[in-house]
Amino acid sequence: MSTYDDDGTRPAQDRHVPVLLQRCVDLLAPALSEPGSVLVDCTLGMGGHTEAVLEQLPAVRVVGIDRDRQALELASARLARFGDRFTPVHAVYDEIADVVDAHAGGSAQGVLMDLGVSSLQLDEADRGFAYAQDAPLDMRMDQSRGLTAADVLNTYDERDLARILRVYGEERFAPRVARALVRRREQRPWERTAELAEVVRESIPAAARRTGGNPSKRTFQALRIEVNGELEVLERAVPAAIESLAVDGRIVVESYHSLEDRIVKRAIARGITSSAPPGLPVEPETHRPYLEALTRGAEAADEVELERNPRSASVRLRAARRLRPTPDHLMSPTRKESR
Repeated sequence: MSTYDDDGTRPAQDRHVPVLLQRCVDLLAPALSEPGSVLVDCTLGMGGHTEAVLEQLPAVRVVGIDRDRQALELASARLARFGDRFTPVHAVYDEIADVVDAHAGGSAQGVLMDLGVSSLQLDEADRGFAYAQDAPLDMRMDQSRGLTAADVLNTYDERDLARILRVYGEERFAPRVARALVRRREQRPWERTAELAEVVRESIPAAARRTGGNPSKRTFQALRIEVNGELEVLERAVPAAIESLAVDGRIVVESYHSLEDRIVKRAIARGITSSAPPGLPVEPETHRPYLEALTRGAEAADEVELERNPRSASVRLRAARRLRPTPDHLMSPTRKESR
């Protein structure tokens, strides 16, 4: 039975079931056994993964990053019993180099990323992330800054809306949906999620609505990614996270759609592949792989996990170990600037 905090809100542990929890801990554990080890949880959310790490690995300290102030507050309350072994940081996770410099002495032994929208954001009706609940069209993970989903819908031209829906939502009918969105705002501005879900549904051909779940989910995903700049942030964050790892450090990333997983796969593939030109008789030291893959491709949830946590259905998990420092010619601009 759920309990409630003094302000009437449900505590974090009652609101979120972490995806592939034990698998993540097991992958990270070999790098976090020594006293003073630091894990950076780049997407702290409700703190479920961090709690398990702190419980099972007594030598580790965790720095938890989140752009959502409400998530930081809830997770901090959940993790208060660990004292100074947990440090919350309000930041976007592409700022990991600065966070590691400030809170981990320049390198971390572990990095965890659990991408996408959190249970908190999905379950809070007034955040506007869920098409099943009527709410203001917000969708910002950090509600203190940036454009809302309503701003995007009311100001982007039809071509840009179609591009966002096609690229970020992988929506087959992006031009039709974008046209319907623009026609609707000519009558009155966009304000509510229920109105958006209805217009999107009506703009999708009836035959295509019979399979694949709610037809609005692709549009809501696309708007959320655009509002929060998620893919641009991830493109910067994964290389910076790898470069923030100490030698023998480990990174674990959970993705939830193909666009995220593609970025993660590319960053890890770059590290596990020699950068030497083909045909050289001797591979130069500076061109040898600087990562070792710890998973065979991307791991999915098994039947036990799916039964326990339906939100794990789309997860793809990848992990790697840092073999040596990244060569200068392969280092990301973000990390070069922080040196």
